[in-house]
Amino acid sequence: MNVPKKHRSHSRARTTKSQLVLTERILQKCSNCGQKTLSHKPCFGCGFYNGKKVLEIKEKKDKKSKKK
Repeated sequence: MNVPKKHRSHSRARTTKSQLVLTERILQKCSNCGQKTLSHKPCFGCGFYNGKKVLEIKEKKDKKSKKK
């Protein structure tokens, strides 16, 4: 039977859980497309950061449209 090698303290477990909550809070809406993005990072939906286009986003091709 699997048993943890070391005991995980209450404070360490709660610290890990608090980090998960923080990641949800730092998501902000993109000013260009409205998609949720990380703060201080370019939007992966449209490629804009601070009102300027900084990334070229490739569109995904549908697998269904290829079948004939």
